[in-house]
Amino acid sequence: MILNETYTLANGVKVPKMGLGTWQIPDGEETYNSVMWALKNGYRHIDTAMAYGNEASVGKAIRDFGIAREEVFVTTKLPAEHKGYDIAKECFEKSMEALDLGYIDLYLIHAPWPWDQWGKDCTKENVEIWKAFEEIYATGKARAIGVSNFEPKHLNPILEMCNVVPMVDQICFHIGNSQKETVALLKEKNIQLMAYSPLATGRIIGDEAIVEMADKYGVTPAQLCIRYCIQNNAIVIPKSTKEQRIIDNAKVDFVIGDEDMVLLNNK
Repeated sequence: MILNETYTLANGVKVPKMGLGTWQIPDGEETYNSVMWALKNGYRHIDTAMAYGNEASVGKAIRDFGIAREEVFVTTKLPAEHKGYDIAKECFEKSMEALDLGYIDLYLIHAPWPWDQWGKDCTKENVEIWKAFEEIYATGKARAIGVSNFEPKHLNPILEMCNVVPMVDQICFHIGNSQKETVALLKEKNIQLMAYSPLATGRIIGDEAIVEMADKYGVTPAQLCIRYCIQNNAIVIPKSTKEQRIIDNAKVDFVIGDEDMVLLNNK
């Protein structure tokens, strides 16, 4: 069952191949219930971020569910607009406090630039952040560290100076957006690919070719899209606030044939 399967990061930490994404889920009951449903139905990886504003509800749901802390993998992120060594450490401690889970499994730089300054060159600041991340990692408060939305031009300056290579890059990855150049670098440097928006926020599940292929395998278009990410060796974190959809998203224990994977990779 996919929910029991893991990838192993470069430092030996195991990460569930599939998790629940919580982007755009409001703090409070909606986030709390979504996380509870995910845990109840076998999910053991929850992805959040300070910018989502729902870390407290994620942490409360995990604590209330009563599962052993080491059985749940929690990812959170440094906000994209916060650039620099000191602010990185401050934000990490705030996330630790909000989640209240003792430690964070994976801490990511949310983006290479602030969202309202898309494309800005923040190389110097990201290098400073990475120094802070390495120090956080050395304390054991974060079991793994990485980046998000980083392309090779953003990753390479960190790779040139780091003592600890980023363990994960979480990127928008789905059928029709396979980010070949970035994925090639991740493979070369043994950095784990993590896919968010595997359904392209719903835009691709009505695609005629995807619908037709899903019918061929007797699955839903959403399940085909999620399985596609897994067969590209990605951690995948589909988001949902509906229990049945959370359950259905994990029913991906089928295999897309090699020829079909080639077709999907070239869309």
